[in-house]
Amino acid sequence: MELRDIEIFLTLAEELHFGRTAERLHVSQARVSQAIAKQERRLGVVLFDRSSRRVALTPIGRRLREDLQQAVDLLREGLARAEAAGAGSGQTLRLGVFGHAGHELRPLIEAFRSRHPGSDVQFGEINGSDPFTALRTGEHDAHVLWLPVAEPDLTVGPTVLTGGRVLAVAADHPLAERGTASLEDLGDNHVVDFGPGAPEYWVTAMVPTRTPLGRRIPRGPAARTFHEILSLVASGQCVHPLGEIAARYNRPPGIVFLPVPDAPTLHFALTWRSTDDSPTLHALAQTAADLGPISM
Repeated sequence: MELRDIEIFLTLAEELHFGRTAERLHVSQARVSQAIAKQERRLGVVLFDRSSRRVALTPIGRRLREDLQQAVDLLREGLARAEAAGAGSGQTLRLGVFGHAGHELRPLIEAFRSRHPGSDVQFGEINGSDPFTALRTGEHDAHVLWLPVAEPDLTVGPTVLTGGRVLAVAADHPLAERGTASLEDLGDNHVVDFGPGAPEYWVTAMVPTRTPLGRRIPRGPAARTFHEILSLVASGQCVHPLGEIAARYNRPPGIVFLPVPDAPTLHFALTWRSTDDSPTLHALAQTAADLGPISM
């Protein structure tokens, strides 16, 4: 059976009308009738019950429709994958992440490399005090940022990571003996001030300005990088909430990471310049959407 004849059969099986089928496929009604008659002669079965009033699939016709539709869907998926692989091949993307998040993204990167041979991803580091500049200047092609991101010139793509939060405290801090912390505890301590380079709405998603009971959370001293935060915490000048990934990959002396069970789950998403139409970048985003979020 030729592909065109299969297309005619499947369209007629959907429309159940010879005229509409012909219009949809831009062929004559006679061509539709000839194709169906040819298929029925070849198979030795009746695929459609026809009368002056109606067209209906026979039981054999219904079964053939199901089988052929599966085959056509697989064919289309294979062609789409091949097209996507060709569109997204040959470029290395620079992806900005926080700390060791690149380790958690390995399933995504491996899937992307497998789908798009010749393409690759290199990681760069994001500073919490200036999360968007490297993206806007083109130093990085995309960032993995905690949500929300509400910047008019940036596109928020699929969520790639989810996870909880920990509170970094000095080893001799009273909270360290408790073994856990809550958002309410932040009202009794200072947290890092990221400065004016990070939008307040975005910082607040990680470090709220008030506790659940409404107490103000004091901010300061200032820090730009993850390692500066750890130095301030270790010296007892502040505590600071971080993604739980920080506790998985870091064991700095003088610091304890405490789980914060009442903190909302963090969602990190691929984010890029809205004007960037790179096929490789969109191929990475499609791979992330297909894979779904990775739980840290």
